[in-house]
Amino acid sequence: MTRPLNPTITLDIARIEASHLSGLVGQFAELLEESQDSPRGTADPAVLRLVPDAYEDVDDAREFRDVTESDLLGRRQTDAAVVLASLSQASAGDIEVTDAAFAEMAVVTLDDDQAHAWLRTLSAIRLVLATRLGIADVDEHDEDDPRFGIYDWLGFRLDTLVAAVESLEERR
Repeated sequence: MTRPLNPTITLDIARIEASHLSGLVGQFAELLEESQDSPRGTADPAVLRLVPDAYEDVDDAREFRDVTESDLLGRRQTDAAVVLASLSQASAGDIEVTDAAFAEMAVVTLDDDQAHAWLRTLSAIRLVLATRLGIADVDEHDEDDPRFGIYDWLGFRLDTLVAAVESLEERR
């Protein structure tokens, strides 16, 4: 049996799901862009969680952040753009906007690089949400707060993607 040279991962996703995910990724990309335009020291706590301190010493941490933050956030923006591009057909495409159309399933095909961009982006968005929701520990969860539903939904999508990537790597 021959293996494909460029194996891919396919995700089945409802168009409404893809549309919501596109919205979240778009908001995330805007947050990153705004943070790069803001002066140092006034960074959003959620963005700071995306670029954690590398050193315990405050001066060393600040110096390291000054050197690496822009590049790291730029890579996160690139990853978000990859996710948005791969979702473009599934999230809307040329479909008529009806309840039935949004309930339709779509297939998103990802190569290895795209899958890893998705992993990094979904993880980063969950970190932003965790900061906004005040989650410091996995057990801090309010079942009645719909924002936790979004957090959980992203976790579900992330888990299924991790399993698909691991399965793909095992077959190599």
